[in-house]
Amino acid sequence: MTNPKKSFNDVTDHLSKIEGAPMSKPEMGSLPLGIRIIGYVIIGFTALTSLFVIVFGFLD
Repeated sequence: MTNPKKSFNDVTDHLSKIEGAPMSKPEMGSLPLGIRIIGYVIIGFTALTSLFVIVFGFLD
């Protein structure tokens, strides 16, 4: 498998340098605290909502 930080060819390398696109996904620990908190709130809200929908779906 190819290295994710190494470009596929010269064209994609040039395009990523011009656009400034990151070659890898950021790790959650490297993000600022505010963005991490927002991410955790959104994931937690989605999980709790899904759990409530499943539980109340069986009670109906």
